[in-house]
Order: sequence, then C-alpha cells, then structure tokens
Amino acid sequence: MAAKTKENYIYAIGRRKESSARVHLKAASEETGVIKVNGKELTEYFPMATTQMVINQPFVVTENEGKFDLRVTVAGGGKSGQAGAVRLGIARALEKQDPELRAVLKKAGLLSRDSRAVERKKPGRHKARKKPQFSKR
Repeated sequence: MAAKTKENYIYAIGRRKESSARVHLKAASEETGVIKVNGKELTEYFPMATTQMVINQPFVVTENEGKFDLRVTVAGGGKSGQAGAVRLGIARALEKQDPELRAVLKKAGLLSRDSRAVERKKPGRHKARKKPQFSKR
C-alpha cells in the first residue's frame, strides 16, 4: 500500500448569515486554479455569475487569479450566504499564506465578517416589522 503524502494546505473558516465555509488553499500545481465546492466545480455548485464573482473577488483584488487550488466545504443557509462565507474563508486563507496581502484585503473590506442576519419575528407582528392592517373604524 502506498503511503499518503500530506498536502500542504492552508485552512481557514468563513461565515455569513447561517452559512459556514471551510476553505483549504494550496498553491496550484499542474491543475491551475481549480475550485471545488462540496466536491463539485465552482460553476456547477454556484451557477449564477454574481456568486462566482463574489467568490473570486479576493483573487482579483490580490492579483492571484488561477494561482491556487481550492477545496471548499460549505453548509447552511442559501447560495448567497454560502458565497459570502466562501469569500471570507478565501480572504483569510490568502492572508495566512502571505501576510503582506493583509493591507490590500483589508482595504477592500474582505477580512471583516458581515454580521448582518435576518431579524427575528416579533409577537403581534406578521414578520419582523410588518404590522397588522390598521382600521380606523
């Protein structure tokens, strides 16, 4: 039985809304810039161009497009929240890989977690803020 070689991955976690993403970043080998999300290609898992653009943003800002292979596991929430979680995870992994990229990523606002989440429903309301119809008479 052949011995498994331990790959040199950089690991980071990103979160957004109810989504959580675990990102494994590795310097690209012969397969350049492959992004696998939950075992699928990026374009297969995130078919919308806007979510793909959100995910690739850290690479565009740091001018590292196609230089890294990614293996991402993402769970919870919807596709938009998942894309935001993956973006934060990639930005954190890039910062770990090269600390000099921190200033560029920070200026672009990619290192801060977006803490916005859905507001809870209140009693006596239809939704978080929508009130029942008011009748004067």
